[in-house]
Amino acid sequence: MSTLLSAENLTGRLLFAIPKKGRLYEKCLELLSGADVQFKRAHRLDVALVQNLPIALVFLPAADIPRFVGQGNVDLGITGQDMVAEAGPQIGNLVTEVIELGFGKCKLQVQVPEKVDETAPLADGQSPESRKPIESVEQLVGKKVATSFDTLAGAYFKKLDAEVNEKRKAEGLEVLPPTEIEYVGGSVEAACALGVADGIVDLVESGETMRACGLHPISTLLSSQAVLIRSVTSHPRIEAIRRFSSADLNAPPQPPSSSSSSSSTSEQQPQPPAPTATTTTTSRTTPSAASALIDLITSRIRGVIAADKYVLCQYNVYKTALETVLKITPGRRAATVSPLREDGWSAVSVMVLKGQIAEVMDKLEAAGAEDVLVTALHNCRV
Repeated sequence: MSTLLSAENLTGRLLFAIPKKGRLYEKCLELLSGADVQFKRAHRLDVALVQNLPIALVFLPAADIPRFVGQGNVDLGITGQDMVAEAGPQIGNLVTEVIELGFGKCKLQVQVPEKVDETAPLADGQSPESRKPIESVEQLVGKKVATSFDTLAGAYFKKLDAEVNEKRKAEGLEVLPPTEIEYVGGSVEAACALGVADGIVDLVESGETMRACGLHPISTLLSSQAVLIRSVTSHPRIEAIRRFSSADLNAPPQPPSSSSSSSSTSEQQPQPPAPTATTTTTSRTTPSAASALIDLITSRIRGVIAADKYVLCQYNVYKTALETVLKITPGRRAATVSPLREDGWSAVSVMVLKGQIAEVMDKLEAAGAEDVLVTALHNCRV
C-alpha cells in the first residue's frame, strides 16, 4: 500500500504549494474552493490529492515556497511577496509572479518605541542623546535591529549605513559602526521592550499589535500581498504529467522519419526545406500538459478574484433616463441593454465594483431606475 508521498501517487500530477498555516492559509482554502479544486486533507498530512484534476497540493511554510518553486520541487505556489523578496535574488530570479491575489496585504516596516524612559540610569558608555526617542531611520544606524527578515533588513541597513557614513565623513564626523541585525524567529514586537534591540523590522497589517507594544513606524521597506508564483524555467519532472487536453491525445501521428525509409532505396531521399516565416507547416505544436494545467488553474483563480471584486447589478429604466443611468453604470466593457415587453422600457445588466454598489444604487434610484437588484458573483471569466 503506497503513501500519499510515494512516487506512485505523485507521478503525473502537478504539484501546487499552499501555505500550511498562518495568515494566508484560510484565504487559500477559499480561493481553491472557488476555483473548484476538490480535495480532502487528511489529519496531520501535508499532501492532498485533488480529486477532479491531476494536481497534488503540498502544504509548506510560506517562507519555503519560493525556494521549492524556483528549484523545481513544486510547479506552482502561493506565498507572500515579502517571502519571495526575503528568499533573496538567487531564488527570486527563478520565480515569476503570475497573479497578485489581493489578500494578505501588509507592509514590512521599521518600527521603534514611541517613548523612552529618560529617567532611567544610563548604561556604561551610553550618552544622554541615545535615550531620546528615535524619530528617523537614520538614527538607527550603528544600533541593533531585531527582525525575522534578516535578508531584507540586512540589505536595507547596509545601504543606509553607507549613505549615512558618507554624509558624516563629508561633515568631518566619526564614522558609525555597521547596524547590527539580530535574527528573532517570533514575537519580534517584544524585542525593544525586552532590551534586545533599539528597533525592529517586521510585517504590519493593521498596526494594532505594534501600537499595543508602544511602537510606531518610521520607514517602510516594501508593501506585500499574496501572489501566485511559478518557475521561470520548465523542469524535466513536470513533462511527465499526463496530457490534460483530449485534443492532444487525438493528435494525428507524425510521419516516419527518413531513417525508417525503405531499405530498397539506396540513395538518401532529399529533405524538405525547413519552414520559414513565409511558409506554413501542417504539424501542430501543443503546449506541455503542465503549462496547460497551470494556465487552467490561473484562469480559474483570476475568475474567483474578479468575482470577489464585482457584483451584478440589474435594473429597469424608461427610455428617457437610459443615457443617464448608463453613464452611472458603464460596466467593465459595456452594459447589456435589453428591451422589455412594455413599450419604452429597457432592462439593464451590468457589472459594478462591489465597494461602489451602495452609492451606485443611490444614483440609479435618483435617476429614475426601478427594480434595482444586486447579485453576488461566485466566479466569472472577464
